[in-house]
Amino acid sequence: MVMPLAAFLAIHGMAVPARAGDLMSYTLEAIEGGPLPMERFRGRPVLVVNTASLCGFTPQYRALQDLWETYRDRDLVVLGVPSNDFGGQEPGSNGEIQEFCEVNFAIDFPMSEKVAVTGTGSHPLFVELREQLGAGAGPEWNFNFYKYLIDRNGKAVAFWPSRVRPDDEEVLTRIEAVLEPAS
Repeated sequence: MVMPLAAFLAIHGMAVPARAGDLMSYTLEAIEGGPLPMERFRGRPVLVVNTASLCGFTPQYRALQDLWETYRDRDLVVLGVPSNDFGGQEPGSNGEIQEFCEVNFAIDFPMSEKVAVTGTGSHPLFVELREQLGAGAGPEWNFNFYKYLIDRNGKAVAFWPSRVRPDDEEVLTRIEAVLEPAS
């Protein structure tokens, strides 16, 4: 029996290579367990944010939840991606991170398990985001709560550093623009 490579890799718990340039072809693991395929969000704008629980920017979770509550009915997805890459500010287990977010910020937007977002071990989604957005688009030059906006066509269109809050007028303006129907 001949088995396609992607099926073989998936059966054996190995990563299936994503299609180059297609942000919606990547899969993370959900914080509560199980796959979290970006494909689930195809046709919807996505704000991807690398997060941490013990960071000075952690209060931005509240603004992210507000964005989710305000725009989810218009198709915006807020996707939290915990990372311990910056000063060990996300040391907890996935369960501890999930509990922290629910108890302190009533987070109910999708979140992935903790992943690396910098360096050679960086999750491929973040590698592709940086490739699409160019110089300066990576957390290597910044910190936790770096924000990436993906449009309805699955292309990265904007990014903001940690100091730019999710409810900043510039962010809201770009979100409103990508919420327009795809052309």
